[in-house]
Amino acid sequence: MSTAKIGVIGGSGLYRMEGMTDVEEVKLSTPFGEPSEAITLGRLEGIGIAFLPRHGVGHRISPSELPARANIYALKSLGVEWIISVSAVGSLKEEIQPPDLVVPDQLIDRTRGRASSFFGNGIVAHVAFAQPFCPVLSQALFQSAIRAGARVHQGGTYLAMEGPQFSTRAESRLYRSWGADIIGMTALPEAKLAREAEICYATLAFASDYDCWHPGYDTVTTKLILSNMQKGIDTAKRIIRLTLPSLPQVRTCPCASALKDAIITSPKYIPEKTKRDLALLIGKYLSGKENAS
Repeated sequence: MSTAKIGVIGGSGLYRMEGMTDVEEVKLSTPFGEPSEAITLGRLEGIGIAFLPRHGVGHRISPSELPARANIYALKSLGVEWIISVSAVGSLKEEIQPPDLVVPDQLIDRTRGRASSFFGNGIVAHVAFAQPFCPVLSQALFQSAIRAGARVHQGGTYLAMEGPQFSTRAESRLYRSWGADIIGMTALPEAKLAREAEICYATLAFASDYDCWHPGYDTVTTKLILSNMQKGIDTAKRIIRLTLPSLPQVRTCPCASALKDAIITSPKYIPEKTKRDLALLIGKYLSGKENAS
């Protein structure tokens, strides 16, 4: 089976890209279940790349039902070091006009009941999350968007809501008062899990609507979102293609070693099954400690 350095988690229509070579489709199983869909592997610009449809082919998985842990774990098992997330969002600011792009740098978590960590079951880890998006990958996406001729905003706060219903008008106004810039349903727990897996993660967000706060625009609908998202697919592909060769060969950002000092449970107390399930993530950190003990 091939490996990939770059992972792309996308919506409908972003399953692969023109010009990919050595294409193969792989179905994986993880300790956290199966991913949303089979992963398409290939090479683009000479770089291994993996495409994972977030909601499955045909968009059949609700945001609240996404197997996020399985998705991130599966990409990690393929060797992925960078994840580009592509998603549609609502704009909470007048200046972010549909169909503008946003590369956010902050998150507010309004999700409920989603499994947002690989840890538990006898092991505790606390990763730093002050910068929830990788600054290196975010900067690369922003620069590539400019080169692609897109209207793009650098930075901004992404409010992740539970869904699947859209906001009430009162909620939309509340989120605006908090200083949030865009609203969506999928950046969390993906960003948290990617950090625990020591994968660089950034979001390329397409503003498909003005949520429901704007008096001059119609209420957001699924039809509107999907229509604008489809229009943005070609732009996303151009940006991804430009981003691939711009990424460093060796990662020096904090994402790459997020677990180094995060695991606080003594190895002798971690259940063997948990060690096996998380070996892909924690094996390199436990080996030395276990030998020392």
